[in-house]
Amino acid sequence: MTTAYDTFHMGRSSIDLYSDDIGAPFVEITRFAAFVGGSPTNISVGARRLGLRSALLTAVGQDLVGDFILRFLDREGVETRFITRKPGHRTSAVLLGIEPPDRFPLIYYRDNCADMELTIDDVMAAPIAAARVFQFAGTNLYKDPCRSATLFAAELARRSGVQVVLDVDFRPDQWHDPRAFGVTIRSILHAVDIVIGTDDELNAAMLAETGRVSVAHSQVSDARVQGDVEAAIHAMLARGVQAVVRKRGLQGSRVYLRNGTTVDAAAFPVEVVNILGAGDAFAAGFLYGYVNGWGWYKSARLANACGAILVTKHGCANFMPTLDEVMAFVNGRGGL
Repeated sequence: MTTAYDTFHMGRSSIDLYSDDIGAPFVEITRFAAFVGGSPTNISVGARRLGLRSALLTAVGQDLVGDFILRFLDREGVETRFITRKPGHRTSAVLLGIEPPDRFPLIYYRDNCADMELTIDDVMAAPIAAARVFQFAGTNLYKDPCRSATLFAAELARRSGVQVVLDVDFRPDQWHDPRAFGVTIRSILHAVDIVIGTDDELNAAMLAETGRVSVAHSQVSDARVQGDVEAAIHAMLARGVQAVVRKRGLQGSRVYLRNGTTVDAAAFPVEVVNILGAGDAFAAGFLYGYVNGWGWYKSARLANACGAILVTKHGCANFMPTLDEVMAFVNGRGGL
């Protein structure tokens, strides 16, 4: 079957203002660099740079920030025809401090943001059924009309034989209660084939269901969800998910399959500059391998490489690697 797109992505987009004073505490930052961000947007760019035909369904305001994002995506070759402008709503923004190796204070400006105004009509106008993979982010679900539009899109994709991929994307400060995140995520798992997430995200998705999870907050944007991640993963698989891809940082990644098989892929150790965007690069790499029939191991290994490259960079979408760059990186480190 001929498809118009390899991957179709739905969710947030933003202008990312990242500290140019790497290592400086947030209160001492003197200047920021402007990039494009938002998890599904980043993944669409990463997929396109690797060579996939990617399309994006998001929304921006009728403002210069929206123009900034659209211009970048058009230059990258991501399909933008289905991105809508939402009068009276603003394009989202993010500010980030960069204090390697493990402190990255993140501030979202998402009040009245355009991308949460995506509607079922916007989904119906986008040819999601003409893609091989439909990918969305958990952040889509915190508010209507985007929540119901995303549920509709996932169900539409599933009915059309399109593989549905959820990047959990748990952002604690976007939810009034982490338990609400879990309830909402579980409401869409019936339409999901593959879940991608960190331990915190996977635990948060199944929060309360496994009965063994607690939440610790070090700061508003940096919640840690402790629990039995294996139990959370098996609970997802029991709901019909075909595979769960667990991102484990320096431990690499592990793919859990519904038949009980697990597949481990080793990491590529590098010196960390900025962890933001690494998960999105990981997802782009994984989707590239998956779409091209590489198998679970090789797809996960490529994903690890893309994530490793991104943690050495300043920003997200603007620094996604090409396939040639990834292959040069892995060939010097034992290959895939």
